[in-house]
Amino acid sequence: MIMTRLDHIMGTVGSSTCGVTIGQRVWSSGPKHIAVSILVLLVAVSCGTDSEQTDTEVESAPSTTALDTPASTPGSTTSTAVSTSAATTTVVPTSTTPETTPQTSAETTLPEGVTLPPDWLGTRVLPTDENGLGEVQPTPPELQDRRFTTEDVLPPPPDDSFHSTIDEVHDDVLERSTWVEDCPITAEDLAYMTVTFVGFDARHHTGELLVDMAVAEDLVFVFEMLFEAEFPIEEMRITSPEDLDAPPTGDGNVTSAFACRPVVGQDSGWSQHALGTAIDINPFHNPYVKDEVVLPELATAYVDRDRGLPGMIEDGDVVAEAFAEIGWTWGGTWNSLKDYQHFSLSGG
Repeated sequence: MIMTRLDHIMGTVGSSTCGVTIGQRVWSSGPKHIAVSILVLLVAVSCGTDSEQTDTEVESAPSTTALDTPASTPGSTTSTAVSTSAATTTVVPTSTTPETTPQTSAETTLPEGVTLPPDWLGTRVLPTDENGLGEVQPTPPELQDRRFTTEDVLPPPPDDSFHSTIDEVHDDVLERSTWVEDCPITAEDLAYMTVTFVGFDARHHTGELLVDMAVAEDLVFVFEMLFEAEFPIEEMRITSPEDLDAPPTGDGNVTSAFACRPVVGQDSGWSQHALGTAIDINPFHNPYVKDEVVLPELATAYVDRDRGLPGMIEDGDVVAEAFAEIGWTWGGTWNSLKDYQHFSLSGG
């Protein structure tokens, strides 16, 4: 539509300048001015030629109108023109798309071995036993060396430094947690903390935890050590009631702390998580193992602790040493069972 309007305008200008006005002057002069007529005729012909060239140039010229240019085109080189005034700032993107095959930008390039999570993650419900635990199954190929990107739940950190906050638990946070009046810790004794962590995608993310206020500063120290060592964590967020009530899919991998629940496999007796003094890190990479029970149920490939894959916790590594420095015990050192994901203040 823009091109049609330009062609119409150019044609009108050519007619009024080289056709009607000059033509009237030529033919009103009569035969006494033949020389002048011929001269003017030549000018008219020349003008018509120029008009044709102008039309051709208009049709072939690329449009630079912002409306014709997409704001973002994969594989394109983009420049931004900024116009400012006292009241507003207007950004007008312009883009030139190369004819070659689009290349993946640096922002979307992932480290080797890192992928998006499969679409089915968290959707395949497992058969359960009398205790409500899922059926232990072989690890699917997509999860045997699990390195997934992290979807940000909270705004990412503003720079490449480690950041943390410790605050009281406000009502909106408490409402989406598992805390209820019967829990063995009061809401006033809980702390809401955020820390920066490194994902398997090598990017920095913001995680959230509920913990006993008395241990919050120690845990900030731990996660700063993990951040400096670039130990990868897939996801870190508050455990919700929906998480506790969900049927087992055997593929969860949320790093979390407070959860108002009993000990695994028991109907009574509070877990250390219910006190806010325990934390599980990368549960899928570091499963709970007791006899034939493996939790998460699809993490059987990670029962072999000699694999040395990213995200796994090993004796003497930065994760174990960081928690040891604040006096916490690792479940990977227990004898009756192994809880490789679990760290707690009391050792339980």
